[in-house]
Amino acid sequence: MMYPSELESLIGNISPVPVELRYKAYERLDSLTKPRSSLGFLEEIAARYVAITREERPRIKGKRICVFVGDHMVVDEGVSAYPQEVTFLMVKNFLRGGAAINVLARRAGADIEVIDVGMFEDTDALAGVVKAKVKHGADNIARGPAMSVEEAVSAIMVGVERARIAWEQGVCLIGTGDMGIGNTTPSSAIYSAILGIPPVLVVGPGTGLDADGIKRKLNVVKKALEVNKARMNTPLEILAAVGGLEIAGICGLCLGASAKKMAVVVDGFISGAGALVAMRLCPAVRDYLFFAHRSSEPGHNLFFQKEGIQPLLDLNLRLGEGTGSAIAMQIIEDAVAIYNEMATFEEAGINPGA
Repeated sequence: MMYPSELESLIGNISPVPVELRYKAYERLDSLTKPRSSLGFLEEIAARYVAITREERPRIKGKRICVFVGDHMVVDEGVSAYPQEVTFLMVKNFLRGGAAINVLARRAGADIEVIDVGMFEDTDALAGVVKAKVKHGADNIARGPAMSVEEAVSAIMVGVERARIAWEQGVCLIGTGDMGIGNTTPSSAIYSAILGIPPVLVVGPGTGLDADGIKRKLNVVKKALEVNKARMNTPLEILAAVGGLEIAGICGLCLGASAKKMAVVVDGFISGAGALVAMRLCPAVRDYLFFAHRSSEPGHNLFFQKEGIQPLLDLNLRLGEGTGSAIAMQIIEDAVAIYNEMATFEEAGINPGA
């Protein structure tokens, strides 16, 4: 499968995490002063993180959550409980530090980047926003493609660049976040198209639609998949046809961080759609991803089932913003601390076989 040269080059730089490094990490975990495997999933998290970094005793220093922002003209079809203008207002709230992601990121000791990759409004006057706009909102997917393939690649490369900059600044654990009113609709379309799941099993209430709203949203997703059917032959074309600019940015962050051998914490339903595209573009990306939580959107659980993935948390979250990423970062940091700081049986002078 051929992709534009910048994507081909990037994908060529992503290598799978060697499985022997995980086995090596488990050797240390099994030597710690506890019954073998008694810390359950925490041990798997630690072993995966150690293997991703290729370091014998890695430390989590810099943490960052990248919140990609984009608007969606499909909101005109009545698929959201909130108007499109809320995207811009929430970005202002992020910058003031008043949103849920600000609170949780502070608790996790992570900094936040807010990246305008596809907002309808201009953000030139907003200090603190990374200006990387590819397009003033994704077009209405119920009437045609969200964007061109070239625009999708440009948005992906925004995410790749944010990963590169984070790596250069010493970030070693990076998380995804999103903001974009209406973006569960394109995300649902991506899951349905890539996984081959009927839209009726994927579409949920999003920000709080009632039964009539969910029915309307389902019909819009069906229409989007039908209208764009001829355009969707590859994962990249699916992203361009029925996706969103912030979803493409998240896809790029997953790709770019994997190329730098950084662990990525993937937030919820929307971030998962971007991660799914990244995994289809380059299967090795999966080795670098920690999925933060299971969203209350029905399609998210089906995604985990089909892909055989266990998320870290199941808290009935459906906010987005990177909130799940921030919480999951604390769990990953706990797992790595256990790996690094617990005494071994030998160090404690304990003979487990005695």
